[in-house]
Amino acid sequence: MKEKYPRERQMKEQKRNDSVSLKLTLEHSDIRSLSSSLVTEAQFVSEDGELSVSLHSDSFNDARARWNSIMRALIASDRSLEATRGDRN
Repeated sequence: MKEKYPRERQMKEQKRNDSVSLKLTLEHSDIRSLSSSLVTEAQFVSEDGELSVSLHSDSFNDARARWNSIMRALIASDRSLEATRGDRN
């Protein structure tokens, strides 16, 4: 079965002052709750069980810091949802 999204894309060599655009699309069983963790963090679209997060920054360093914040928010939200449902990995 062919995957819906490519697993990896190679980036061109990035310089610290180059602008950067990133997009992440993911599926989750409770996408509404997960997306609420991003209200103050990033631009996103949530529909049909998918969440698409977009980030644009004028520098690689800023993009990296903002991307890390987005990932921390998503991870914390997912873990909170697991804890309230009693899921364990």
